[in-house]
Amino acid sequence: MISILFAVLAACSNAFGTVLQRRAVLTVPASKSLRLGLMKDLLRTPVWLAGILGVILAAIFQALALGTGSLAAVQPVFILELPLALVIGGMVFHVELSHKAWACVACIAGGLALFLFSMAPSGGREQVPGIWWVPTLLIVGGLGAVLVLAGLRRPNGLMRAACLGGAAAVGNALTAALIKSSMDILEHQGVAAWLLSWQTYAFAAAGGFSLFLLGTAMQGGPLIASQPALTLGDAVVGFCLGVALYGEQPRTGLWLLPALLGFAVLSYGVFAMSRTQCLYKCVHPEEHLASPAEEPAASAT
Repeated sequence: MISILFAVLAACSNAFGTVLQRRAVLTVPASKSLRLGLMKDLLRTPVWLAGILGVILAAIFQALALGTGSLAAVQPVFILELPLALVIGGMVFHVELSHKAWACVACIAGGLALFLFSMAPSGGREQVPGIWWVPTLLIVGGLGAVLVLAGLRRPNGLMRAACLGGAAAVGNALTAALIKSSMDILEHQGVAAWLLSWQTYAFAAAGGFSLFLLGTAMQGGPLIASQPALTLGDAVVGFCLGVALYGEQPRTGLWLLPALLGFAVLSYGVFAMSRTQCLYKCVHPEEHLASPAEEPAASAT
């Protein structure tokens, strides 16, 4: 349970930090958006510093969650970042959440709880044998590369955003798997071994590239395509890596029925929330604050 608590705290911290950073950027003159003066101004903005603190805390909480719990249980919890960002963004940007948006929040939270309770993955190894990383990196990296190439070959739109969002999800799940291995090295072998382990630098590289892909996906098409691919893809790939790579064992048999029901409910919540005007206003606050009466509905659907 402590790992789930850390995962929830990580999702909340990251959502909080992301919203605050978006808020801070709105206070910086647009003419400085591509200049070094942007960072100088942001460093003087308490809201931006608070946002950075939230992101740092999220990384710490994620590492603690993966260090104390199973990957298959922890990674799906980060689905909560989406509804949390909506709720926090609504308060920060003064966006009134619709009844549909609140229903989506309930579907995601309730479906996730049912899925995790039904699957209840347990056991597994703390460290992955080194040779096992070779096929894992080839398969997962290959899947991500295929999605990136497929996305880049498409014009801006649904398919481009979905493919790039899926690639970012694959990268996030692989990053989590590497973090879990790195945390085990830190715990059992110390800081020196952690600094010398390839997993430490691999998860930093994979995480950074995933952030880049996420930004590209957000620019490549509407939320209805990129957000479900990112949110659900991260959970599914992370769950699969936990089972296949770390040997974690979910419940089977009749438990699969409520698990599938829970996943279907939370999937509906993610897709439905991705279509709401509320989420679009929180993701693109600059347009909402500039002209709240003329929010472009086509971009949110």
